[in-house]
Amino acid sequence: MKLTAALAGLALAATTSFAQAEALPDLQGREIVVVTENAYPPLQFIDASGAAVGWEYDAMAEIAKRLNATVTYENTSWDAMIPAVSGGQYDMGMTGITIRDDRKEQVDFSDAYMRSEMVMMVRGDETRFTDAKSFGANPDLLMAAQPGTTPFYVGVYEVLDGNEANPRIKMFETFGAGVEALRSGDVDLVLTDGTSGAGYVAASEGGLKIVGDKLGTEDFGFIFPKGSDLVAPINAAIAALKADGTLAALDKKWFLDTKLGQ
Repeated sequence: MKLTAALAGLALAATTSFAQAEALPDLQGREIVVVTENAYPPLQFIDASGAAVGWEYDAMAEIAKRLNATVTYENTSWDAMIPAVSGGQYDMGMTGITIRDDRKEQVDFSDAYMRSEMVMMVRGDETRFTDAKSFGANPDLLMAAQPGTTPFYVGVYEVLDGNEANPRIKMFETFGAGVEALRSGDVDLVLTDGTSGAGYVAASEGGLKIVGDKLGTEDFGFIFPKGSDLVAPINAAIAALKADGTLAALDKKWFLDTKLGQ
């Protein structure tokens, strides 16, 4: 009876997944131009062979397949991305973008495809502080951030004193540049979402670690020009990938099974 019930459950799950796939919109081969930064492993980055890879690339490939669309990728910096998408230069943007109300004034967001928590990443031998309070209390300690990002604002308002011009925050154009500054000792802290932080720590062979309590939760979404007709089909595809376990499989691949080469 248990085997029969299990087989029936598998059949039902397969039928449900098939029905969901059948219900997805057909974009009839439409080209979607997606802009990214390629600087936020394991979501998207350049691997040792020079190829652009990561969780978001795999997710977009699956979304495009299910929607019968083709994807072309472009590259830009983080600070240029939201204005460029808002202005219609690209159809979509992806780079672990936190869904925030202020950004919704410029772009439309997809439904969340990932939830993460902000963590404090430091060098593996760091002993001068163990949490946000002890970091904030030591005026000699510096943190890296990209302007306008969620880690920047969390650093300003939850770790430091609320002054966005605080000289203890050193600005970098890319997230990876901030991590390299941390490794070299030019700064002492990088705030990042837990997913990316886990990837960096796993690849560091003890060179990096996470300290302190989590500083909040953030949801990631793709961005689109305001009023884009792509939001609904992309949301339908995200829902289907969640329902059939595809997104969970990508989490396992990129956060548990993969050791990043950076």
